[in-house]
Amino acid sequence: MKLTILGCYAATPRSMTNPTSQVLEIRNRMFLIDCGEGTQVQLRKNKLRFSKINHIFISHLHGDHFYGLIGLISTFSLLNRKTDLHVYGPKGVKEIILLQLKLSNSWTGYNLYFHELNSAVPQLVFEDDKVKVTTLPLKHRVYTNGFLFEEKPFERKLNVAAAERYGIDVCYYQKIKNGGDITLENGRVIPNTELSFDPPAPKSYAFCSDTMYNEDLVPLMQNVDALYHESTFLESEKHLCEPTMHSTAKQAAVIAKAANAKQLILGHFSTRYDDIDNFKHEAATVFENVEVADDGKIFEI
Repeated sequence: MKLTILGCYAATPRSMTNPTSQVLEIRNRMFLIDCGEGTQVQLRKNKLRFSKINHIFISHLHGDHFYGLIGLISTFSLLNRKTDLHVYGPKGVKEIILLQLKLSNSWTGYNLYFHELNSAVPQLVFEDDKVKVTTLPLKHRVYTNGFLFEEKPFERKLNVAAAERYGIDVCYYQKIKNGGDITLENGRVIPNTELSFDPPAPKSYAFCSDTMYNEDLVPLMQNVDALYHESTFLESEKHLCEPTMHSTAKQAAVIAKAANAKQLILGHFSTRYDDIDNFKHEAATVFENVEVADDGKIFEI
């Protein structure tokens, strides 16, 4: 998995910072997560191919998370896109986008599908043969979801030498890679573990922004390889968390530790702070493997 941060700051865009948007690349798939203003400019700066984005996930309908969506959809049309585009987001996202397309007479030349969400419990929203995506219900001022991206298990790796030693025909190789045992002509059963090697462990990534401290998330993303969790404030401004329904860096670290996450990535920083390294220092008092996101930063998960 490769995560590219296009923007990770709260509220308004600034000359040197961008609101929330990121690209997650998994098994030759490219998912766009949130689409704040400036997303398509950031895609170009980071040399990410527009044509590879077929699925966009919008967490909630606050402007700093989706105001770049109509621009990106329109640019796809200008680029003569023909491939279907799927948008997953809260109920209302379809009405907002279609109204803008209607009033500007800018209908797309490609199929645009909206998958509107309103479930208060986790919901499988995307699945193919290699990846699945499930919502993570968050607690914010409007209906909001995070998203859990999970690789499906890889095939086992064939031990060719062992297969040849037992005289197993190549027509059974796929069965071995699928985890099956092999019965020889004399009736002897060769267990799969003798004929194949364990595949790489499938990886997972959880995106949680925006939300106040929410322990209900912990069992939904146990042992996640990487967790992106909003940390709008430092503990010195913790009193702002309840009215705005956001989290501190320390609270994000508590969630990461309880979920046994392998890595915590902090983001959605309030622009009141000049040094985002303070977020890392605060979270590190609770959770050891913590990083801060920043525009253009890449994480190999």
